[in-house]
Amino acid sequence: MTLVSARDLVHDAARRGTGVGAFNVIHLETAEALVAASVQAELPVILQISQNCADYHGGLEPIALATLAVARRAATPVAVHLDHAERPELVDEAIALGFGSVMFDGGALDYAENVALTAQVVERAHAAEVYVEGELGEVGGKDGAHAPGVRTDPQEARAFVAETGVDALAVAVGSSHAMTDRTAALDLDLIGRLREALRGAGEDGVDVPLVLHGSSGVPDDAIAAAVRAGMTKINVSTHLNGFFTRAIRERLEADPRLVDSRKYLAPARDAVAGEAARLLRLLAGSGAGR
Repeated sequence: MTLVSARDLVHDAARRGTGVGAFNVIHLETAEALVAASVQAELPVILQISQNCADYHGGLEPIALATLAVARRAATPVAVHLDHAERPELVDEAIALGFGSVMFDGGALDYAENVALTAQVVERAHAAEVYVEGELGEVGGKDGAHAPGVRTDPQEARAFVAETGVDALAVAVGSSHAMTDRTAALDLDLIGRLREALRGAGEDGVDVPLVLHGSSGVPDDAIAAAVRAGMTKINVSTHLNGFFTRAIRERLEADPRLVDSRKYLAPARDAVAGEAARLLRLLAGSGAGR
């Protein structure tokens, strides 16, 4: 296998009633770890590069080209996705670089502006055969810009899809970004109603898959229940970052004289790979028969 589009992975999972993992790349070691996890689990994975990650690396191109190269060498199906782009020009750059899917995040905008900008992004992306994820009903915890109590209204979600043409939709159902404890409570009834509202709502009458952001703060059993209720693409970042950082801390504490960064980055990479593989297996088995 090699580089594929998130479209294929998300819609295949939706047809099977299971979840697919979409995990964030922070640097090259993360990308390598996530592909290793996919190989260990023998399951596909989506590698996500956020706007924040691109800015950290001084621009999208350096980290994008490295991640695309890692994905192309994978022995399993791997997609590369632009996550939480609030600047339309970043979406255009991702498309030019060869991303198969992008997320335009207009969740902090008022409804009319979110619709207008998202529709423009969708038009350009679809012309390049690129899959688009939108966001409606702010997901909490992102730099204080989103209110944790916000929930996505099912009928507004269906209207948003009709007006913008997005292929997948990130919705607010109780999760929050950047949580370091796994205590978030999801509104499973709302997930079910959102899923029903988006049946047949997409282009050519296809169902529009739901995306769960902020999944790091959601315990395993709640993630599995969310997939059974109708979630398909499950985003995780902070939880895996914790494994990376703890492994580095443990290695340096065990040998304070270490100066070769490869000798503490390698165990950190392995720690992420192991946990990411576990999550991929959880998602693949959590919602079967939905």
